[in-house]
Amino acid sequence: MQKTAIHPVRGFASDNNAGVHSEIIEAIARANTGHVPAYGYDPYTKSAIGKFEEHFGPDIAVFFTFNGTGANVLSLQSLTRSFHSVLCSDYAHIYTDECGAPEKFIGCKLIPLPHENGKITLDAVRHAYHGIGDEHHAQPRVISITQATEMGTVYQPEEISALARFAREHNMFLHVDGARIANAAVSLSQNLRQASRDLGVDILSFGGTKNGMLGGEAVVFFHPEQAENFLYLRKQSMQLASKMRFVAAQFEAMLASDLWRRSAEHANRMARLLEKELRRIPGVRIVWKVEANGVFAQIPHPAIDKIRQKYFFYTWIEEEAIVRWMCSFDTTEEDIQKFVAVVAEAVKSQSSGRAKSERRTL
Repeated sequence: MQKTAIHPVRGFASDNNAGVHSEIIEAIARANTGHVPAYGYDPYTKSAIGKFEEHFGPDIAVFFTFNGTGANVLSLQSLTRSFHSVLCSDYAHIYTDECGAPEKFIGCKLIPLPHENGKITLDAVRHAYHGIGDEHHAQPRVISITQATEMGTVYQPEEISALARFAREHNMFLHVDGARIANAAVSLSQNLRQASRDLGVDILSFGGTKNGMLGGEAVVFFHPEQAENFLYLRKQSMQLASKMRFVAAQFEAMLASDLWRRSAEHANRMARLLEKELRRIPGVRIVWKVEANGVFAQIPHPAIDKIRQKYFFYTWIEEEAIVRWMCSFDTTEEDIQKFVAVVAEAVKSQSSGRAKSERRTL
């Protein structure tokens, strides 16, 4: 039976759709030698945790999970009891894209706050902080933010510090969903510690998959005492890898030679180029600042289907015809030029068709 050749197109739907960085593949291959203890009691995991300590500082606790949902849920579960609540954006991944997993496993109420350019503000948090000590109200316990945000914007350091300070003053915790923390850090010209621990973050879901890894995320506690029961929670939540060395080897490669930075810088740079080219097209409006590796644009609704004939991507806000286009570590300038040409043709044909219709009406 003859096999059909597969020639995938590098698209702009998600950085999850990208392949695996060659340096990650090489790291996995190097770890694929002999036998080592399972479940994280191996030299690869120990070495990877050492790399986290080099980047974030000593006196931290690091645990690896399979995916971002697992990292987020376990982070929140370690900080809460069922009568607590979590304050987050109304577009937060934990609120809109995790199929109710946080509510199911932590038993807490998620309180959605209106976003401003993807971010929740200190004023919104203050407004939601009420009912303290009242047995009829869920008790606010965690502020959860996403960095970079679901709209491709980036919290400024002073914004995170203010939220962290509020959390600390009100016996709460600040959790960061850092699925794209690398993109945010390079956007701000920060290192990983400056983008998290130094700003007062309590716990970080550190993303690897979207930045070129095969699979794996990490939960980083900046106050190890909060991780006292995490070993048991991770096992109970089916997030403990038996062959942990292959997850750990990826993180070691990501952190040992600044691969995290190089990959994120490239993806961000490609997003800025994509934005620049899209702005040349009449009928395309960039909706939010391009501060990481995502571009959000409003285009004529019929053009969406035309572009999808060649490229798959997500419509972010259907009623406003706002779409999301993501760049990755392997996006090339040629990829962008080809894609922009398709967008320009789709938008032009839509505008031309509308003009003909208006002339007929006249």
